[in-house]
Amino acid sequence: MVIVVTLAQAIFPLITQERGDNMVFTVWPRSQKRDGRARNACPPWVWLLVLLLSWPLIGCTDRLVASPPPSLTTASAPVAIGKLAEVPPPPLLQELGRSLDQYQPQVKILNPQPEEVLKDTTVSIKLAVQDLPIFQNPDLQMGPHIHLIVDNQPYQAIYNLDEPIILKDLTAGTHTLRVFPVRPWHESFKNDGAFAQTTFHVLTKTEDNRPDPPLPLLTYSRPKGSYGAEPILLDFYLTNAPLHLIAQENPEDAIADWRIRVTINNESFMLDKWQPIYLTGFEKGQNWVKLEFIDEQGNLVPNAFNSTVRVIDYAPNGQDTLSQLVRGELPLEVAKSLINPDISVPQNPQKVEPPTISLPREEETVPSSTDAIEASPLSTPTDAIEEPPISEELPPVAAETDESETAVSPTSESSSTDSSIPEALTSPVPENISSNSSIENENSSSMTKKTTEALEETKPSEIDSTSINSLHNDLSHGNEISAGPEKTTHNP
Repeated sequence: MVIVVTLAQAIFPLITQERGDNMVFTVWPRSQKRDGRARNACPPWVWLLVLLLSWPLIGCTDRLVASPPPSLTTASAPVAIGKLAEVPPPPLLQELGRSLDQYQPQVKILNPQPEEVLKDTTVSIKLAVQDLPIFQNPDLQMGPHIHLIVDNQPYQAIYNLDEPIILKDLTAGTHTLRVFPVRPWHESFKNDGAFAQTTFHVLTKTEDNRPDPPLPLLTYSRPKGSYGAEPILLDFYLTNAPLHLIAQENPEDAIADWRIRVTINNESFMLDKWQPIYLTGFEKGQNWVKLEFIDEQGNLVPNAFNSTVRVIDYAPNGQDTLSQLVRGELPLEVAKSLINPDISVPQNPQKVEPPTISLPREEETVPSSTDAIEASPLSTPTDAIEEPPISEELPPVAAETDESETAVSPTSESSSTDSSIPEALTSPVPENISSNSSIENENSSSMTKKTTEALEETKPSEIDSTSINSLHNDLSHGNEISAGPEKTTHNP
């Protein structure tokens, strides 16, 4: 509307004219009397002309507004590329991590001072940490500690702040220290005040190892060293990295949006969130990991240490404390000693294993009554033995007992067999049988064989005490027993 009015004010002096002494045209659509005569409003065709001339300017006003920046591809979905796959943190680490969430550690570098020029290649480092116990469990060799990084070298783990931290044989020139606290399994704390950095000089100043303070800075943390179990932690630290929302407001400002490009064994993916991830799919042996801090166009942000490569070793089935933590083999009460210095653990803690059930050996297996009966040659009665007269010389036969009540002894095979024979067969032998023992010994093998063949064809349901007594009678007189439906024949 302002454009229309301004244009009208510029055009009206050109088209307004006097019509005698009694009529003029005015810009505003109103009428008023002057000297008793009416002053008419601007005619409608003038307004139409103004609108037509100003329309191109009104239609082009959207071109003056800055277009929104291109959207950043998010990494909300878990990483899955090639053999690599992102998985949740191990349950035992999650349980311990909840106990450490109460801490908001604050870290300071007391020595050396920023931009200090030292006169020796040996440098003493002094740190101060608040709101986090720094210690190392003597049994498990782990605990909350500090990652200290000199320039862009792999970190040094600091577990004792009371002892001096000595850096030896530093090269002449500029060096940068970066420190931040981590959990026992090396995952960093990312709260405000948990990171400290200082740049100092040994003997003289140089342009090496000097990050530009206003620019975003990437600090590589994990993975590092050797691993004996998966998943493996990938963690890093960011400073001067703006929030995505602020970085995307104006693409022409000095604040650039960022992403972290991760490359593992030539497999690359992007991260747009500052948080640790756990990965599986590493190869046995050596693996290489590269982290890069890139802007919204995919270009490397030109600052020191924003591109780092590390080589790690992976050997499954490691027995170190970290491997046991990842696999969940340490009991929780033992693992809690890693986050609480007041908890002690026994020497050489045993890993958690499922209980084993020992089965009895084969020779210790107790035979059943049925097996004992089948093992005896006389335990299977015949089904077609004709009942001969019972000899008066035989003693009375006890009644047959139920099979389930048969006594079984597991001490030896012979005892099992004897106990399975009916009581009638174990009764005392008559005197006439004893007098003919020599004859029985000669015919024992043949008689036993024939008796067994006859008994195998007899159904268990048809045996009774009379049949058993008949068998004793035949055996005592040296008679033969025939199988099948034929009658028993006696030797002359």
